[in-house]
Amino acid sequence: MLVERLKEPTTSLYIPALESLRSLIRTSTSSMTSVPKPLKFLRPFYADLEGVRSTWADELKEEKTLLASILSVLAMTYSDSGKRDTLYYRLLSGSTEDPGLWGNEYVRHLAAELGEEYLLLSSPSVEEEEEAKAAEQDDTVEKRVAPEKETLLALAMDVLPFFLKHNAEADAVDLLLELEAIERIVEHVDKDTYKRVCLYMVSCVNLLVPPDDVRFLRTAHEIYAKNSRYSEALTLAIRLNDKELIRADFEAPANPSMKKQLAFHLARSSIPIEWVAPLAPEGSDEEAPELDEELVECISNTKLSDHFRLFAKELDVIEAKGLEDIYKSHLDSTRTTVNVDSARANLAGTFVNAFVNAGFGNDKLMVEAEEGNSWIYKNKDHGMLSATASLGLSLLWDTDVGLSHVDKYMYSSEEYIKAGAVLATGILHSGVRTEVDAAFALLAGHVESKSIPLKISAIIGIGLAYSGAQRQDLLDTLSPHVADETNSMEVASMTALALGFIFVGSANAEIAELILTTLTERTDAALSEKWSRFMALGLALLYVGRQDASEATVEILKTIPHPIAKQAVILTNVCAYAGTGNVLQIQSMLHHCNDHLDKEKDDVTHQGLAVLGIAVIAMGEDIGAEMSLRQFNHLMYFGDPVIRKAVPLALGLISASNPQLTILDTLSKYSHDNDLEVALNAIFAMGMVGAGTNNARLAQMLRQLAGYYQKEPDCLFMVRIAQGLVHMGKGTIGLNPFHSDRSLMSKTAVAGLLATLIAFTEAKEFILDKSHWMIYFLVSAMYPRFFITLDEELNSQQITTRVGLAVDVVGQAGKPRGISGFVTHQTPVRIGTTERAELATEEFFSYSHVLEGLVVLHKNEGYEKMEL
Repeated sequence: MLVERLKEPTTSLYIPALESLRSLIRTSTSSMTSVPKPLKFLRPFYADLEGVRSTWADELKEEKTLLASILSVLAMTYSDSGKRDTLYYRLLSGSTEDPGLWGNEYVRHLAAELGEEYLLLSSPSVEEEEEAKAAEQDDTVEKRVAPEKETLLALAMDVLPFFLKHNAEADAVDLLLELEAIERIVEHVDKDTYKRVCLYMVSCVNLLVPPDDVRFLRTAHEIYAKNSRYSEALTLAIRLNDKELIRADFEAPANPSMKKQLAFHLARSSIPIEWVAPLAPEGSDEEAPELDEELVECISNTKLSDHFRLFAKELDVIEAKGLEDIYKSHLDSTRTTVNVDSARANLAGTFVNAFVNAGFGNDKLMVEAEEGNSWIYKNKDHGMLSATASLGLSLLWDTDVGLSHVDKYMYSSEEYIKAGAVLATGILHSGVRTEVDAAFALLAGHVESKSIPLKISAIIGIGLAYSGAQRQDLLDTLSPHVADETNSMEVASMTALALGFIFVGSANAEIAELILTTLTERTDAALSEKWSRFMALGLALLYVGRQDASEATVEILKTIPHPIAKQAVILTNVCAYAGTGNVLQIQSMLHHCNDHLDKEKDDVTHQGLAVLGIAVIAMGEDIGAEMSLRQFNHLMYFGDPVIRKAVPLALGLISASNPQLTILDTLSKYSHDNDLEVALNAIFAMGMVGAGTNNARLAQMLRQLAGYYQKEPDCLFMVRIAQGLVHMGKGTIGLNPFHSDRSLMSKTAVAGLLATLIAFTEAKEFILDKSHWMIYFLVSAMYPRFFITLDEELNSQQITTRVGLAVDVVGQAGKPRGISGFVTHQTPVRIGTTERAELATEEFFSYSHVLEGLVVLHKNEGYEKMEL
């Protein structure tokens, strides 16, 4: 009847009829599964109503507007797909009323068509253009004018508040992503919605293509900063690697306790202290004010050793462990009665002892040994270097006591012992900055040494001690040794690697130019040496996480005719996209693995690096990591030897310190491979996967392997090292490069892991030859897996906390729990790679949004303890 009224010539009936239609549509209730009755009944009349509207004169302005609004709603049930009538009639009506008045389904429909229309305006397809031409020639069709982008954006801004009010933050973000206007969400987000919006935006970043990923991070950062969420904002600024943002976020809070917490965040990510130190006032000759001493201590990690020892005391693992506690050879069924004291077994013992007692400063072989330590002399020449350097690992982070222990070996007449002491000095300063700058003072002199082992130990020692520091004075000291053609390729490559460690992720143009020049000028014979791959890695490390910034370097590398250029290109791309899950980069790595090359004629090293590259790019993103496991399976079946021996290393990297059963079983299978190089790398990868977890199943697997490879000294050596890694720090230190609830990737950790794995791509040439000290590269990835709570004066504060498996709560309604299957503890507690902690009571508030590492607490004054 109402539709018939609209067809009659009496214009006075139109408004009451349309008002009745509108109220019937709006007030009808329906279940989620059915179409509302008024829409069902009106469906056959849709074409009639369209016709009626086109016959009305322009004077009936109000009537035409109202009918267009109704047609816009009806189009949800009737309109042909692809015509976008809901949007067309909404724009035609020019209505300013809230779209939410027509209900949730209408708003979602409108949003979907907005996205489609915008996409079409940005890139019209051939079919759409032909349809438009046909419509122009056809007189019966009402001519449609494509809306402007600004019009669509204005309508989107009307739709947005509805989404944000009705727990549809994801829809709001998706709509603005399609309209390329994500920055506009900042205007609409308030204190009730910002958390869910930012959580969704940050979790989308891994799935977006550049430059959208950076825009999302910057927008989320702006929202957090606007809502005074300094901890979250700083985390995103670190992820963006934006110097200015990091400084602004660090200076924003007035609360000194909040500043201390932010300083701990900076320390965990190895951010150079110069980035946040106060600047001198512009235009004046005054000196810059000093940064507060307590904050310098926090950023420099000075107290890390004290906190770690306290943590170990609480866990009751302070007691030093001997080699037999790890090997448990009395459990072996194939036990041999004769215990052969071979140099190779002693060398393995050195590494095991160092890893197991790392950071405790009380191992029995080295630190607490009697005068005239016999353990060092149980090793051959180059073995002495690793044995002395292991002191640095046992005394890790303890710069005061550590130096006094190492000092007595600095003046040894034995060249290798002295070199080991120099390397130990660098190792124990890893990740810790001291006011006196002892590491540089002690090592700088040895950089000019005539003795090659001493020179390399000093260079690598500086690289490990100042990993991520980005200091110009270190560059001035080391750079001449890269360019100097009188230096061997070994010295030049190790210097380039040390510079890569110090300036990791800085995209430093000076170093890039220096290494590129060296690669261009060196002879083919020099570039073909086994060491050259470390020079390529030194260059690549400059671009960790910098994505497009590496493009110019890659283009220059392509002009170098030697095969080393191909290795450098792969490594640079891998580092630039590390942890991003970038699918195109992973595909290009797989292409490199496709070719079956002849080892005699071609250099095949780059294929092994490409396999590692897949793991480095995919490791930050769970779905990508899972998919890459299938690719590794295929590569293992169909790849050439160089690819096969890199696959176990890639598996170890993708799951460092995170022993997943499927990966463990796969590696266990590879550890019995006919090709001993594959078996060797698989055994080391098992150690990496279980690093610092004390995983009982893995420990048993390794004990069985020790029996299986009893007569294979190389494999047995590797089994011992894997055993040492599994019990690293007696189960308190991990290698996983991701921290802060796996949202940030430590660039220094990636550098350490990559350098170690590249040494393993030719294990026989490096690790099993005279360069076993390269295993110490892992030190830049080592960090305690603790959660320690401190009061506002930075004294230890015990509280009740729950630790459980981390649960993804993105987009879930209400206030979902972030952990499942939790156990209640008193802090300090150990946190696994996939675990998360929550405060059990509201007695304290934490200044950090992530309960991990060192967390400063604030007492809740209004808290009343419940009486039981």
